[in-house]
Amino acid sequence: MKIIEQLKRPIREEMELFEGRFSNAMSSKVALLNRITHYIVNRKGKQMRPMFVFLTAKLLGKTSERTFRAASVIELIHTATLVHDDVVDDSDKRRGFFSINALWKNKIAVLVGDYLLSKGLLLCIDNKDFDLLEIISVAVREMSEGELLQIEKARSLDITEEIYYEVIRKKTATLIASCCALGACSVDASQNDIKKMTHFGEKIGLAFQIKDDLFDYGQQRIGKPTGIDIRERKMTLPLIYAMEHASSSDRRWLKRNLKKNKKNKKIVKEVIAFVKSKGGLEYSISKMHEFQQEAISILDSFPASESKDSLKKLVSYVIDREF
Repeated sequence: MKIIEQLKRPIREEMELFEGRFSNAMSSKVALLNRITHYIVNRKGKQMRPMFVFLTAKLLGKTSERTFRAASVIELIHTATLVHDDVVDDSDKRRGFFSINALWKNKIAVLVGDYLLSKGLLLCIDNKDFDLLEIISVAVREMSEGELLQIEKARSLDITEEIYYEVIRKKTATLIASCCALGACSVDASQNDIKKMTHFGEKIGLAFQIKDDLFDYGQQRIGKPTGIDIRERKMTLPLIYAMEHASSSDRRWLKRNLKKNKKNKKIVKEVIAFVKSKGGLEYSISKMHEFQQEAISILDSFPASESKDSLKKLVSYVIDREF
């Protein structure tokens, strides 16, 4: 049995029902929108975020219609951010298929992302789920701020490790934290449990992003080229660590090449080799495991259950995945 199917075992019924609910949540009277959303649904990813919603809900209570709405909202918002990200990054592929902007151009892709965002917010408003609306609205704000902070720091290459954590907390971890908060809220969990699961999701999100950083240095990620983040001047944790532990002359060399020669494949390989030589990968792996253990510690405060076991396995999957 594939690992994802194992993780879904306690929520298999919910995930099967979710497929139809999510598809309905995206529907429109506009034929073009329906064609595009049908294309998106048929090329879905692993749906890890709805899994976090359902597993958290089952950890703390019994799933309800609110839980299904929470899962739909988070997947709508997540899909909207992916569509917009592909426009920002000028990417023509998503999950091995052509991206929305590659097939329908940027103008339509931006509008589709906006439409999905509005559908997510309206799903909360129409059902008077104002507590869920607050969680997801804060997440959207945080993700936007995180992306802009990353762009700002990429221009000057002056990002510290502390600022890096703030960037990835906002742009990546906040959405996974929201999944857990939404799942907890949907079953009317206590404020203390909602807070704990929000922190749990944040720790997983931080580990998740560091894992993505490591892929750029050839740490598996099957079928993906290395050095993409370097070419885009994204200051990842391995690079930040290497820069902070480099001599003044090496730091100048790094900044010069990141600014002027970032498209040069030979230079990109040299930067990757330099980062490895400074222990950037080992340090990043240690920080990733640190966040993983913090997440596990939070889970250990809850009673034993099948949902708790699956959440623990999901934590390990985030760290061990190869793509």
